[in-house]
Formats: sequence, C-alpha cells, structure tokens
Amino acid sequence: MAAPQKDQRLGIFIDIQNLYHSAKNLYGGRVNYTELMRQLTGDRRLVRAIAYVVKSDPSTGEESFFEALEKAGIELRSKDIQVWADGSKKADWDVGMAVDAIRMADMVDAIILVTGDGDFVPLVEYLKWGLGRNVEVAAFGRTTSSKLRESADAFHDIEKMPRVIFKSLRRSRRPA
Repeated sequence: MAAPQKDQRLGIFIDIQNLYHSAKNLYGGRVNYTELMRQLTGDRRLVRAIAYVVKSDPSTGEESFFEALEKAGIELRSKDIQVWADGSKKADWDVGMAVDAIRMADMVDAIILVTGDGDFVPLVEYLKWGLGRNVEVAAFGRTTSSKLRESADAFHDIEKMPRVIFKSLRRSRRPA
C-alpha cells in the first residue's frame, strides 16, 4: 500500500458493536472515538465517517453516547435490536456497512473498516481488487480475525494507539 497522502480522500466505517465488546472484554473500558478518528484520519481528508449502532433500551444512557459520536464528527446509522419469540436477540449491521462502503468507494481513495469481524474479508477483497481502493482495518489486535488483517492493505491496532481506550471505568450498561 502506498503511504497515506495528505490529499487522500478517506471514508471510515465503524462497527460499534464489535468495538464495544472488544473494549469491554479486553479492558473493562470503552473507546475514545474522538481520538480514534483523529489518529485514523491523520493528515488525510475525511469525506465521511459512519458508525453503525443498535438501539436497545433508552434507560441505558445510549442517547448521550450517540450524541458523543455525532459530536466527534461521526454520522450514525441506527436500527432497533430485534428480539425473537424465543428471547434471542439480533443486532447485526454487516450488510448495511458493506453496502455503504461499496456505495462510497467512488468518492474516496481509501477506506478504513473499524471492525475485527472476519465476515468483512470478501468486502475488503472486493474494494481492493474490484474497485481499486486502499483498504485499511482498525481494530483490537487480540480480537481481530487473522484473515481480515491479512487481506487489508494496512492494519491499525487500537490497543497500541495512545489515548484511544478509556480503561478502569465504572461499570456501565452504555455502549462504548
């Protein structure tokens, strides 16, 4: 991959559920999205950043979290959690995130997928080989699919980024 250029147009797509669970399980903490965006963007020109969130229970304080994401310059795509008759729940944005990345590919030079989910390998390969885009992945190294890391042009390990993880926080039911 060529080194990021100052005039490079960048699109960032953030799998909030993936980051939330990794930050919570690895650190008992949460992600500082303002700092994450700053470090991922660098000197490049951010065209658009989209976070994919699932609404669950308003009493959890998730609305203030959503507002903080927007304040960090991140656009939100949200949907309600699905609860099935047997009590199981589904909160998946994989297809929506993939479609948005493909739709935006003509407007950007590079795409960063902020997820460790190996289900995104076909998307990375299509964006790279089918559309000629540089594709980077940012996620927690210990919970990222090795195939996803290998398929990307670059991997940004969130665990190694200073000031991106808020550790040792009081336990909260709010998304990270």
